[in-house]
This record gives sequence, structure tokens and C-alpha cells, in this order.
Amino acid sequence: GARFVEVNYGGWDMHQEIYTRLNDRGTQLDDALSSLLRDLHSNGLLSDTLVVLTTEFGRKPKLNVNGGRDHHPGVFSSLLMGAGINGGQVYGASDEKGFSVDKDAVSVADFNKTIAAAAGLPFNKEVLAPNGRPFKIGGDGEAVKALLA
Repeated sequence: GARFVEVNYGGWDMHQEIYTRLNDRGTQLDDALSSLLRDLHSNGLLSDTLVVLTTEFGRKPKLNVNGGRDHHPGVFSSLLMGAGINGGQVYGASDEKGFSVDKDAVSVADFNKTIAAAAGLPFNKEVLAPNGRPFKIGGDGEAVKALLA
């Protein structure tokens, strides 16, 4: 009956030794995410559940002097799965070096509005934050229609 669940799994800040740490983290994420999706699907819940895997920034394409990768908000990937999403596609692309967006950039506002549209949230309705500040989900962004079912 939960309407919203957030899982925060820290330890991805790999400014050093990325090649010794990323395999373990990647495997843990793959195992957990695939188990979640398999469970939701087998119980008939995936068509009613939106799963979002995202981050607040990407990583620079080149290794730093410590064998890690530094923050890079210019390009990063997110996953949208389940309810309201037209699955099985890739939307957008980076340039050859993974440094800049080359095709179909999605702003944070657009991403948030796409999540709201997929989840059936009232993204055109003004709501109040706990501090009383009015806002609309996704602000002035536009939902990415190609991603929506």
C-alpha cells in the first residue's frame, strides 16, 4: 500500500580506484534492480509501479590522477521502468567522448515532469511545499512524450 518508496544507496562517489570499486557496486545494483523488477512483474505490480533510477550528476569521461572520475553534470543517464513508460528504448545520446549531450537533451524539469506524467501526478496543479512555497511538479518543464506509454 505504499505510494512512494525511496532507496538511497551511497558509496558511488568514486574519485579514486574506480576499477577496483565499480564492479562490486555495479553487481550489487544489477542484482537488486533485476530482483525488484522480476518481483514486481511476477506479482502483477510492474504495470502499476514506476521505477526510477537516477543520480544528480554524471562522471567525467576521463580518469583523474587518482584513477577515479570526477563530477560532471553535463551528461548522465537515468532509467525509467514500469508504469506509464514506453519501455525498451534509449532516449538521447552523448557526443563520442561522453562529455556533452549530442541528441535529445532532457532538463531536470523535463525529467521531473516526465516522472509526474508517467505516475499520473497532477503536474499542472500548483501545490504547497512543507514550508508553504507554491510549486508545480517539473516547474515549466515539458514531459518527454516519446518516453510515455
